[in-house]
Amino acid sequence: MTHEDILSNTAFFAETPVEALTAIAASAKTQTLQRGDVLFNEGDTPDALFVVLTGRIAIAIGNKPLDSRESMLALMEDGDLFGELGLLDNGSRSAMARAIETSSVLCIPYAPVVEQMRTHPTMLWGVTKLLAARLRVMDEVLADSVFLDVTGRTAKRLLELSGGSDDFVLPVTQEELAGMVGASRERVNKAIASFIRLGWLKQQDRRYHIIMRDRMTVRSS
Repeated sequence: MTHEDILSNTAFFAETPVEALTAIAASAKTQTLQRGDVLFNEGDTPDALFVVLTGRIAIAIGNKPLDSRESMLALMEDGDLFGELGLLDNGSRSAMARAIETSSVLCIPYAPVVEQMRTHPTMLWGVTKLLAARLRVMDEVLADSVFLDVTGRTAKRLLELSGGSDDFVLPVTQEELAGMVGASRERVNKAIASFIRLGWLKQQDRRYHIIMRDRMTVRSS
């Protein structure tokens, strides 16, 4: 798949004319990351946006200087675009991006994107669609934090991470899962233990088997 194809498959560039997409793609470069590599930190001055080619990138914010915990805001996977906010408001990075497994991303500098937006303002429709999708996700996260307890949020995240399969390997560590749930690792482990005790779930290290998906689904809603 060409860089143009990769970009055109994202909501952000969905309304971009072919000639503009070609110009932007010409400046894009592939970057490989190992697990734990930080693509950018919260507070950094941004100059590029990214599309995940392979692997997974965690978008997280820390709780420093209080402690070393962090909250995982999103998990970016194949085809997901991120890092666009600084292009739109000229602000610093609002979160950190870190590879949670061996990954590769397409790095697209801001400058050619801004240049093409000025020439082709219809590109902003794609930006609007992406921002609307981000808002919907944040609305759901906020609703979960209000209406679901830690056990319910844990069930929901496990179902999401299963990718629809009853047998799956958890793609994040227990600490990272706790960050996604928004609770301590101990409380998340307690929730998982309750699912196992009820016979809804089996676990061996990072391998999980969902036995009663319907019960997990009810508990997560």
